[in-house]
Amino acid sequence: MQLNIPDSQQKRILIAGSGFAGLKLATKLADSDFQIVLIDKNNFHQFQPLFYQVATAGLEPSAISFPLRKIFQRSKNVIIRVAEITGINADTHELMTTLGSVNYDILVLAMGVDTNFFGMQHIAENAIPMKSVAEALRLRNTILQNFEDALIETDEEKQQALLNIVVVGGGPTGVEVSGTLAEMKKFILPKDYPELDFTKMNIYLLEAGSRVLGGMTEHSANTAENYLRKLGVNVICNAQVSDYDGQKVSIHNNIQIPAKTLVWAAGVAGRQTQGLSPDVYVKGNRIKVNTFSQVEGYENIYALGDNAFMTEVNYPTGHPQMAQPAIQQAKLLARNLKRQVKNEPMKPYTYFNKGSMATIGRNQAVVELPFVKFYGFFAWLTWMFVHLMAIVGVKNRLLIFINWFWNYITYDQSLRLIIKPSGKREKG
Repeated sequence: MQLNIPDSQQKRILIAGSGFAGLKLATKLADSDFQIVLIDKNNFHQFQPLFYQVATAGLEPSAISFPLRKIFQRSKNVIIRVAEITGINADTHELMTTLGSVNYDILVLAMGVDTNFFGMQHIAENAIPMKSVAEALRLRNTILQNFEDALIETDEEKQQALLNIVVVGGGPTGVEVSGTLAEMKKFILPKDYPELDFTKMNIYLLEAGSRVLGGMTEHSANTAENYLRKLGVNVICNAQVSDYDGQKVSIHNNIQIPAKTLVWAAGVAGRQTQGLSPDVYVKGNRIKVNTFSQVEGYENIYALGDNAFMTEVNYPTGHPQMAQPAIQQAKLLARNLKRQVKNEPMKPYTYFNKGSMATIGRNQAVVELPFVKFYGFFAWLTWMFVHLMAIVGVKNRLLIFINWFWNYITYDQSLRLIIKPSGKREKG
């Protein structure tokens, strides 16, 4: 079965994935002389850095999601299909999806990565990751439902497990969600659940390495850890989680923490796509590409973003799996594809590190730019401005700004809703 894609005399560029890389590439090529086919399993773009705010009832899912068809309403050359990628036939230049196959002249793989549970099946079954809006909503539902259950639980040990929250992974996501949960514990939850004693609630941040924010300098990491501890987060480094049965979190040194909620932010990995040579994959299922983003051994297949493995002198283990490398690679590839049409040589990619940042809570953040490092209130304002400007759509930016402003002046969020599917279809 073939996907119903209109025939065209234009060269067809097939983009698999609408994350930061795929969306940026499509927008940069939208008005060029190509037929762009954008395929994603969702019909919207998700702003991943703010998933944790959906999970902690700070933002609505719609505020950080933007419909793909709205983005490209005026782009006649862009065709969107909602499907999942199942394989590639590089010999016939064909991409297989759950809805059928489609031919391509140029294929760009920008599917991003999934949560890496490192082969631990129990954790995969019981922990909650945050790699999609749906998973963020699941986490919000779980946390709020656990508090509801704690109200009627008479067994102290079971109630303690309902109140405890364990976050695994001391990267930006783990740090940000831990800090937000600690602020909820301090300012919001006691007002919502006055019958519960929130001095018993424990928030744990477990990091397998020697410090949190391993991608930042030691001073920034220590600053962030101090902020977290002041908020009441139990930061435990050199703590490698070995198992989780849905009731207790087991750490390698035989320590167990009772908790009904385990947030997994400990790692990511790509998925191998059937049809590509196994030789192109490296650790984490990243795809080996050259400095032009071409997949090794394939002239007309490219890979961008988190699932691409490109090395430089300063990045022998690949670029950091963040938004900026993905966006930069996509911008350059768009220019290079236009150069190809003009028979001009392509330019190689060099990563420009614009810095990194993480927010810990109200008025507290750490920011590392190439020329300066700063912390505290100004860093927090910088973090908010950068993330706000990166959001797609003026309306979404306005909604987020209003939410942030309201939360700041009231010490409250208004989105603590447990929204679950009923499982039954109503009869009309």
